[in-house]
Amino acid sequence: MEIGTTLGPNPVSTGNLPQPQSSATLDYDAFLRLLIAQLKNQDPTNPIDSAQYVAQLATFSSVEQAVKTNAKLDALMTSMALSQADGLIGRSVVSEDGTVFGQVIALRIISGGAVAVLDDGRELPLGPGVTVV
Repeated sequence: MEIGTTLGPNPVSTGNLPQPQSSATLDYDAFLRLLIAQLKNQDPTNPIDSAQYVAQLATFSSVEQAVKTNAKLDALMTSMALSQADGLIGRSVVSEDGTVFGQVIALRIISGGAVAVLDDGRELPLGPGVTVV
């Protein structure tokens, strides 16, 4: 049984920022760069108001938690897709419009769910409207 795995973005730590891997990570990295640039370039004679600074840190924390939540949801979706694999191998599937059908010989796990690899080499993303026979 062949099962490939492609996971979504990894959680981002504040200590060592990786290259952007998704739009959520890009937004997170852009926010960090903006915050750091603002702190570096502020006027020393007129520093940032402490209330604004606390608000920015709170926003930073919210963005960081959202990125971590997305990573955990991706891992959960991958786990759910893997749990479906045993029940689908050897079964027949039909696409919603009926144009793609065949016996499942393998599953490929991607960040959006599972893709059935059929006996004729075609692939069918498992989603709404796909019928398992």
